[in-house]
Amino acid sequence: ERDHVPALYGMAVAYMVLKQTPRARNQLKRINKMAWNSIDAEDFEKSWLLLADIYIQSGKYDLATDLLRRCLQYNKSCWKASEYLGFIMEKEQSYKDAALHYENAWKFGNSRNPAIGYKLGFNYLKAKRYVDAIDVCHKVLGTHPNYPKIRREILEKARNSVRA
Repeated sequence: ERDHVPALYGMAVAYMVLKQTPRARNQLKRINKMAWNSIDAEDFEKSWLLLADIYIQSGKYDLATDLLRRCLQYNKSCWKASEYLGFIMEKEQSYKDAALHYENAWKFGNSRNPAIGYKLGFNYLKAKRYVDAIDVCHKVLGTHPNYPKIRREILEKARNSVRA
């Protein structure tokens, strides 16, 4: 079968390992043109995320955003898609939107990933949501007490802004 989603996704991953990104992108574009089905749902999601990652690395945020929204259309709890959307919004300096997407990534990732917690706290700080930034910092420091920079770069700045 020429259009078997898991096989095409496997080829794309192999091309990525071989650092042949254009070939991987071509395989992923083939998958992107196919109609979604529940049998291959996981492979569709992985394919869209990988293609979105390729687009983000090449600065094509609009194409990546379309893929990530499509991913969330079929799986609302896809924390990786929310994280990527947060990253794109942050790059576009839309900190409120970035905070919203990182909030979803944090929630759907069970508040365990300290890197997402850091990004969420940072975007809360930029969006002037200081109390929320402090809360996230406490959660991150509760599970990862030695997480670098979060105490100095976010927690202390947010506390000083609340006091001012």
